[in-house]
Amino acid sequence: MVSYKELGLVNTRAMFAKAVKGGYAIPAFNFNNMEQLQAIIKACADTKSPVILQVSKGARNYANQTLLRYMAEGAVQYAKELGWKRPQIVLHLDHGDSYELCKSCVQTGFSSVMIDGSALPYDENVALTKKVVRYAHRFGVTVEAELGVLAGVEDEVAAEESHYTKPEEVVDFVTKTGCDSLAISIGTSHGAYKFKPEQCTRDPKTGKLVPPPLAFDVLKQIEKKLPGFPIVLHGSSSVPQEYVDIINTHGGKLPDAVGIPEEQLRKAAKSAVCKINIDSDSRLAMTAAIRKVFTDKPGEFDPRKYLGPARDEMVKLYTHKIVNVLGSDGKAK
Repeated sequence: MVSYKELGLVNTRAMFAKAVKGGYAIPAFNFNNMEQLQAIIKACADTKSPVILQVSKGARNYANQTLLRYMAEGAVQYAKELGWKRPQIVLHLDHGDSYELCKSCVQTGFSSVMIDGSALPYDENVALTKKVVRYAHRFGVTVEAELGVLAGVEDEVAAEESHYTKPEEVVDFVTKTGCDSLAISIGTSHGAYKFKPEQCTRDPKTGKLVPPPLAFDVLKQIEKKLPGFPIVLHGSSSVPQEYVDIINTHGGKLPDAVGIPEEQLRKAAKSAVCKINIDSDSRLAMTAAIRKVFTDKPGEFDPRKYLGPARDEMVKLYTHKIVNVLGSDGKAK
């Protein structure tokens, strides 16, 4: 058994309470490799932003659970080397799909886990979430749950259609499960293709797709039902068109990729939404930088020469999200 405290990590409890009160959101950045982790820590140390390092089931398998433990511990020490005296870093399981997986993560140093029973019948979701909460809380690990279903595909999470969270269910669910935060569905979705073209309109000047607005009316109803309770938005990448364009002009093929407009995320961050998940944007930044090197310097084969620029581009992306979208800069000095 490895306690997250031994690794220098924190859970989300105090972090979320401060964010809800302060009207900003904590960045929850997914990572799979060293370069992504370096970029996240560099951006957060520079801006003094609390951060949630997210690892999906697939990413955990890819990186190896033992290496992840030491990567998380190394991230805390790296942050201190960069001058961040008291790093506020969470290691979080994203979209855990079983009690056994959540238990394993708790035992290997995660400070927060998500149990995603949103595809199950309501009573089964409640029972599974309650079981995970009961175990995780024994070790001070916080638990995120989900009500409602997000459409789209990202990693091992996939659904054809979204189903908005029902405000009338949230109080009963939170009360019965004891979860620490709740992921809801109000129109965000996973992946770089968050909406089908028929769901969008097209900007007559640029020809780019314009996605439908988020259901802020549903969010407001949930806030009234659960005043002050931490709310989470998944699938909140903006899919920056400059990265899509770089990818497409350097041998890639991402037609009609579209994300959540940043002005809508800024609005959400000022509400009870205190955690916003971003994954696809960093993948796009990384891929755009690598494709550009491969096109401009076709003879290059030193991984440092293309992963280095990719890491630098991700630092810029993460910094922009922290400062200009989430408002979490300066909140973890």
